[in-house]
Amino acid sequence: MLRSLPKVKEKLNLLKETIEDTQDHYTLSKYPDARTGHKTADTSVFGFKTHIAMTEERIITAAVVTSADKGDGTELPALLEASQEYVIEVDTIIGDAVYSGKENLKLAGGQEIKIVAKLNPSITQGFRKQENTFDYNKDAGMFVCPSGHMAIRKARQGKKDDGTNQTDTYYFDIERCKTCALKNGCYKPGAKTKTYSVSIKSDEHQGQMKFQQTDYFKEKAKHRYKIEAKNSENELPRRKRTGYLKVP
Repeated sequence: MLRSLPKVKEKLNLLKETIEDTQDHYTLSKYPDARTGHKTADTSVFGFKTHIAMTEERIITAAVVTSADKGDGTELPALLEASQEYVIEVDTIIGDAVYSGKENLKLAGGQEIKIVAKLNPSITQGFRKQENTFDYNKDAGMFVCPSGHMAIRKARQGKKDDGTNQTDTYYFDIERCKTCALKNGCYKPGAKTKTYSVSIKSDEHQGQMKFQQTDYFKEKAKHRYKIEAKNSENELPRRKRTGYLKVP
């Protein structure tokens, strides 16, 4: 039969996958707040995701549901506040690099809370224009614009130790920018490229860099796997669960 031929079979499988994806998106699109998020540079998820906080004993203390396109690090203040509402004393927050952003470090420092999360120079060091509108996707290693479009490539500019700050420049698909509903103030008509640059300034986080070298940081960092284990217990289709570990 024709369908048994390798080339025909490949096309049929592709058609089947396309139809299944269409059905999934049709079902989820009934929820107007659903958005497309990125797990990696090549894969996307349409829907929602849950951010959770828990104690070292794996008791969930707070949960926040957002659309799939929202970044993880920006939800830490809400998770922290919700956990503290229930008279939980927080002295240490454990998470991955997205939780060690500048604003989170300031918030934690003001409450004498330690953040056991390694600095990522691409997102935590230095000043970024439009810092609150472009989200960093840690899995793909790229920034996502306010419209949910991910950068297609990045390049580091400048030289190390030459007295100036290096920058990471992220490049977006210019064809998408031309027709984007949010292009006003973001894309300049006629421009050949659309980029977003991050200045790398390690001096902004000297305190956290020193903290990363302490025995306390290294010991507590070993407990981060617990949040991932909790996430996988009730994993839901098309819903990414993420969060941070609170240690009393």
